[in-house]
Amino acid sequence: METTLFPFADYWWFYLGFTLFVLLMLALDLGVFHRQAHAVSVKEAAAWTAVWVTLAFIFGIGFYYYSASKFGSAVAWTLALEYFAGYVVEESLSVDNIFVFVMVFAYFKIPAIYQHRVLFYGILGALILRATFIGAGSWLMQFHWVIYIFGGFLIISGIKLMFSGDSDIKPEKNLVVRIVRRIIPVTHEMEGKHFFVRHQGKLVATPLFLALMILEFTDVIFALDSVPAIFGLTKEPLIVFTSNIFAILGLRSLYFMLAGAMDKFHLLQHGLSVILIFVGLKMVYLDYAFGGKFPITWSLAFIGGILLLSIVGSLVFVKANDEELKRYNEKVQHLTEEPWE
Repeated sequence: METTLFPFADYWWFYLGFTLFVLLMLALDLGVFHRQAHAVSVKEAAAWTAVWVTLAFIFGIGFYYYSASKFGSAVAWTLALEYFAGYVVEESLSVDNIFVFVMVFAYFKIPAIYQHRVLFYGILGALILRATFIGAGSWLMQFHWVIYIFGGFLIISGIKLMFSGDSDIKPEKNLVVRIVRRIIPVTHEMEGKHFFVRHQGKLVATPLFLALMILEFTDVIFALDSVPAIFGLTKEPLIVFTSNIFAILGLRSLYFMLAGAMDKFHLLQHGLSVILIFVGLKMVYLDYAFGGKFPITWSLAFIGGILLLSIVGSLVFVKANDEELKRYNEKVQHLTEEPWE
């Protein structure tokens, strides 16, 4: 059975306080800064990205000092590095989410002024889903054999990601969309910022709601990779929870900042696949080969190095991306022209 330095029974107050802080930030985001629907500019998105990253960094520093007061500086240093490693991995894996955002918004022709609203509620739902996944994962990680299952799953996922090409997103065939349409009628036209409207006295859903449902569904799929990946770096549910949540909070602003440049990072997918494989190997072999714990400093250096090589390589070898960019543009154009109803 795995032990933890921050058992929930003793630190429930921290989880509660952290959750209240997150809800407060979300309320300020939608109720104050984005009260009026508008298209988010790259400059505004960059500013918000800086805010979320800064908050995550400040929390990591505070987490180090608190841990040092409880367990000593050596243990605190390891815990802090695990937190930052988890944050970097989750933020990196979010790139796949951004690609889905681009495709879904193009398919349903969601106006730029309403995209933040969809992403806000999408992120809110993702926070609840991730908390559930993390709770289940922390319980399962008590059993030693689960480590091998998670590790093997990450290795397989990394290999599949490495050799997978661009897969078409077909919202009309999405299981969630089909279920929604069986339960409630759906309009074929946008109804402003509303997810639901009444037509002839009947409640009907809008394309905005369908887009939201697809984003929630895809986040569940992505969580199957990201949550085990962070558990591969730390056994502390508190670290998994906080690093995951901070990464998700910054996902919206990251989307508005990078959506127009996604095609430029054509090697990033391969970098993410290497990271997944590495974390999987760490869980099933490397930890035990290094006396029970692979050095977190080495893990963080490897993950950061792979990401840097992927980004720099994508920018240097631009010509290697020309054909992919052409296919990407053709795909988006096809989705925006094809009637989804």
